[in-house]
Amino acid sequence: MVKVKHYTLGNSVPCDTIFPMSEAHIYLDHAATTPVEPAVLEAMLPYFSDTFGNPSSVHRFGQHAERAVESSRRAVAEILNCEPAEIIFTGCGSESDNLALRGAAFAAREARGANHIITTPVEHDAVLQTARQLAERHGFDLTLLPVDRYGCVSPEDVERAIRPDTAVISVIYANNEVGTVNSIAEIGAVAQAHEIPFHTDAVQAGSQLDLDIGTLNVDLMALGAHKFYGPKGVGALYVRRGSRLLPAQTGGSHERGLRAGTQNVPYIVGFAQALSLTAETRAHYNSHYRSLRDRLIEGVLESIPDGQLTGHPTDRLPNHASFAFLGVDGNELLMHLDLAGIACSSGSACKTGDPEPSNVLLAMGLSPEWALGSLRVTVGRRTTEAEIDRLLEVLPGLVDKLRSLRSSS
Repeated sequence: MVKVKHYTLGNSVPCDTIFPMSEAHIYLDHAATTPVEPAVLEAMLPYFSDTFGNPSSVHRFGQHAERAVESSRRAVAEILNCEPAEIIFTGCGSESDNLALRGAAFAAREARGANHIITTPVEHDAVLQTARQLAERHGFDLTLLPVDRYGCVSPEDVERAIRPDTAVISVIYANNEVGTVNSIAEIGAVAQAHEIPFHTDAVQAGSQLDLDIGTLNVDLMALGAHKFYGPKGVGALYVRRGSRLLPAQTGGSHERGLRAGTQNVPYIVGFAQALSLTAETRAHYNSHYRSLRDRLIEGVLESIPDGQLTGHPTDRLPNHASFAFLGVDGNELLMHLDLAGIACSSGSACKTGDPEPSNVLLAMGLSPEWALGSLRVTVGRRTTEAEIDRLLEVLPGLVDKLRSLRSSS
């Protein structure tokens, strides 16, 4: 048995004293992160102490560690239907996105003078802020594609935006805020026809959607383990053989020279184990997710006036329900839900706490008044119908209360 020491805050006050947790607390924010599966933790543990060698070392300690890294790489490659050499392990999904976008943009500029980036206004900030920095600080031209009212990107709009000097195209696979799934294979086919590197942020999609490179038509694809019941702090980037990337992090020749630094062996093992378990159980859990998601969406729309579903009604992640409520501050709603023992989000976990309307919702055509009242509810493997019913019991009253407080102030 592993004994975990409780961390403390301030003068040795246990965290769970300040933020008490109990069986009654309901976690409905699985798009933000997921708990590590016990089987994943079990697979990781030996590599913290028993098999602790540096995988770059020549001696047997290093060889055992290297064997674990390369075995994990093969396992991931098998799931993605690609070659092991096409898998680059990183520190997280955001790092994978950064390496893909920066690496492809600078490599294309160096090789053929390409100076144009195409992406969308509904990307995760790991892509959108990277693209904006490349434009503002490094002189790239940036095109943000239009999206429809569901947040979908049209392959035709992608094709219309392509220029002779386009360096890279990046379109999110499944939106983290509203759950909409894009037609990545069709967009990828457009990019391939024009011989332009195509990247997709699949961090949110990895837990539930098909990751077969043979059908997705992508050159670069980012994943993060903590979205599919693996550890935080490890990601992967698929890099199609022949794709040119300029490394953003220099040093040793680790990860084909694209990501310097000693590999995090236990976390890489955890990544592979979590992704393997996800691939094996995806169909089962997706059915579970859809049942709960549809129950939730129906209940919310029936019980709360001036509320709407955001994102595509059908082409969305199986576990993802997102809403906008008129006359409600989304962050205030989150605080009241938390006091009621229910954890949700107002959009991307990276943006929670920001009083500004969501850029994603604004790009989809919602007014600022509607966009301020966003709520994201994402179910998980162990979410129950009783937990969904509890949210449906609590939520209408909280929305009504917050509207009353706002109208009286």
